[in-house]
Amino acid sequence: MSAFVHMLRCADGSYYVGSARGESLDRRLAEHQAGTHAGYTYHRRPVTLVYAEWFDRIVDAVAAERRIKGWSRAKKEALIAEDWDRVQFLAKRPAARARSSNPTTSS
Repeated sequence: MSAFVHMLRCADGSYYVGSARGESLDRRLAEHQAGTHAGYTYHRRPVTLVYAEWFDRIVDAVAAERRIKGWSRAKKEALIAEDWDRVQFLAKRPAARARSSNPTTSS
């Protein structure tokens, strides 16, 4: 059974990152929208799917979820925008970022 990691933009502008098993993201998104589970998104609805990635194994989706949850807001937004140069730049330590040029979004 496949699994996925997903990121939602909440009504308050925050991001929620989660993972789940399944073949389709539709059911999980419907649960978030309906407030089925009293969790982070319950009082932050409606939510919008901004990123999803599928995996063959749930352990890989959970690992990606944990990794992304630790990212800064800027790095999450670079991932959403598929700005891989910026994701890579933001992955550097602050001192290394200061020494290199800051990549900009599309010119």
